[in-house]
Amino acid sequence: MADPNRPQTGTIISEPMSEALSKRYLAYALSTITSRALPDVRDGLKPVQRRILYAMRELKLNPQGAYRKCAKIVGEVMGNYHPHGDSSIYDTLVRLAQDFAVRYPLVDGQGNFGNIDGDSAAAMRYTESRMTEAAEWLLEGLNEDAVDFRDTYDELNTEPVVLPAGFPGLLANGATGIAVGMATNIPPHNVAEVIDAALILVKDPDAPDEELLRVLPGPDFPTGGVIIEPTASLQETYATGRGGFRVRSRWQTEEIGRGQYQIIVTEIPYQVQKSRLIERLADLIETKKTPFLADIRDESAEDIRLVLEPRNRTIAPEALMESLFKLSELEVRIPLNMNVLHQGAPGVMGLKGVLRAYLDHRRDVVIRRARFRLGKIETRLHLLDGYLIAFLNIDEVIRIIREEDAPKPILMQRFEISDVQAEAILNLRLRALRKLEEMELRKEHQALSEEGQSIEKLLASPGLQWKAVAGLLKQIRKLYAPDTEIGRRRSCFERAPDIDLSAALEASLPKEALSVVLSQKGWIRALKGHGVDPSGLKFKDGDSLFAIVELNSMDKLILMTSDGRAFTVAADKLPGGRGHGEPIRLSIDLEDHVDIITLFKLDPSAKRLVASDSGYGFIVAESDLESTRKAGKQVVTCAEGSQLKLCTPFIGDHIAVVGTHKKLLIFSADQLPQMSRGKGVKLQNYKGPEKLADMMGFAHADGFSVTDTSGRNRAFPEWEEWLGKRAQTGKLVPKGFPRTGLFSA
Repeated sequence: MADPNRPQTGTIISEPMSEALSKRYLAYALSTITSRALPDVRDGLKPVQRRILYAMRELKLNPQGAYRKCAKIVGEVMGNYHPHGDSSIYDTLVRLAQDFAVRYPLVDGQGNFGNIDGDSAAAMRYTESRMTEAAEWLLEGLNEDAVDFRDTYDELNTEPVVLPAGFPGLLANGATGIAVGMATNIPPHNVAEVIDAALILVKDPDAPDEELLRVLPGPDFPTGGVIIEPTASLQETYATGRGGFRVRSRWQTEEIGRGQYQIIVTEIPYQVQKSRLIERLADLIETKKTPFLADIRDESAEDIRLVLEPRNRTIAPEALMESLFKLSELEVRIPLNMNVLHQGAPGVMGLKGVLRAYLDHRRDVVIRRARFRLGKIETRLHLLDGYLIAFLNIDEVIRIIREEDAPKPILMQRFEISDVQAEAILNLRLRALRKLEEMELRKEHQALSEEGQSIEKLLASPGLQWKAVAGLLKQIRKLYAPDTEIGRRRSCFERAPDIDLSAALEASLPKEALSVVLSQKGWIRALKGHGVDPSGLKFKDGDSLFAIVELNSMDKLILMTSDGRAFTVAADKLPGGRGHGEPIRLSIDLEDHVDIITLFKLDPSAKRLVASDSGYGFIVAESDLESTRKAGKQVVTCAEGSQLKLCTPFIGDHIAVVGTHKKLLIFSADQLPQMSRGKGVKLQNYKGPEKLADMMGFAHADGFSVTDTSGRNRAFPEWEEWLGKRAQTGKLVPKGFPRTGLFSA
């Protein structure tokens, strides 16, 4: 350990490790945020993208010029401007050329630049590229002092801090990036719509977001697709700068004869790889997770064409697609997080803030270019003044040049001109000494003087400056108007249809009558047909029949267990009737010490009475018993030492309860609450070892009756003598009550 009293020498610095690490990591994080990951709100570009375009401009790779090897461009960028790996530079260049990744490509690529299937581009030594017209608009005015320049990393060259950005590149092409502790994700938009929104802000800087969204309804993805995000959600997303958009594939039906059809997918969501999407759909078919889809084929050439075959013609196309939208990348949610660099600092901005920052930048560009032009005009006018003096005194000028050894200072003294003017006169060619040239110079002088005056008015008037900004934007809008091929909107807006997939599945698949047989030891099977004779059923040695439930193949089965849980099993997933079936514990997570109390067909419109043997219960809707979990759903909370006793159908307006102490209590059903889960309320008062024996519901108009041991129905007209309040003890059962002590022997 270093001696703190010892003086520090050389480059050794003594400081706590935590402080040293935090300083250096903070510097790294800031460098990543400002110099790599986040785009500038003014031109919408990250540093590597800006450097690629600037290097291509320096190489004179204009849209009208020849292509150059991408390796040359990458080397130029890496050697002069971007001191990072060549792979990151080339990957960025490739993406700027992909028309399925960028709404308005900035690079015109020649060769293999990848495809929507996710295939990589060829190596940079094989591909060539040049700038597009859109890139030229971003760079327009760069040589007119439109923006600031800074030294490159090696201080041997300079590079622009930001591009002039003739159109709003941030929203037009979007951006993605992951920094340290923050990220950005901005989807692409239609540039004509973005310009329309910007022009609204030029006229009214306080225009509400609703007015902006009237002309800029949402993203416009290069791969098209259908945006189904509600309008209210879109407004909140653009107001806050955070949110997302649900985008789904565009599809249509195609008749193939004999009442058959197939679905053709022509557009897939943005940034979804077609090959991975096909793999996902094929996996759904193989694992039988989609009961609607039978097959998928890729018939794509230059355009996307995915063919989806339904399992049968009774399936509605809308139901098939809605099910696939839920299960696959045919529908995705694309996030929006407008985290950008504004005035050198990162921050999340809304739509209005982004457009306002861009317009302020364009106004600065207009002012700087006007000042640059005014300086050029003043310089030219100064020279023209000297030329005109020379033409008016041409004979004297010629004499001085011919006779004097040093004509320059004499010219300056004789005609009171500057050094620049004298040098320009001395550099005049003989062919310029014509009367016609003097007339042209006077015309040029007048034209430049008028232009200079208009520029001075522009610099003095904010209104004229904004008018100039709007004029340039309108000029670009004409090139990318909605009626042009590149400017037409590719993504549309629709409302998602409200389709009940369960009902559609039930309607499309054939129903088959089944009889579910459950044995005492928990073996379950589904026999075809109804009316099964129990005497003809065979079981394993020591096993016997527990219950038979008749239903259809599309129905669901509810099993209630002694610990108060409800399990849901689809009838079509049960084993067939051959043999003894399978243990039910293979289909549900049921412990060995837990017993099945009852099983029945799920009827979402019905209700049930549930009660524990300790005498607590409530009414529950059968729809609340349904569960998708293999572990079931806890419905009845049983006290320690008790268990679920009953789960019987609830009908009527009165409830009868009998305990093991052979006492009967009848009370109104409105005294028993309906709950989705819980312990319930006390039904009947018990003492010591006494417990609940049975429970049933009946209608007052039908009267109270039970089933005796011989199967006969026995009514008790005087049942109102046992009518009381819930939680009372009740009276001894009437004469003739079944000896079993149950309502149904």
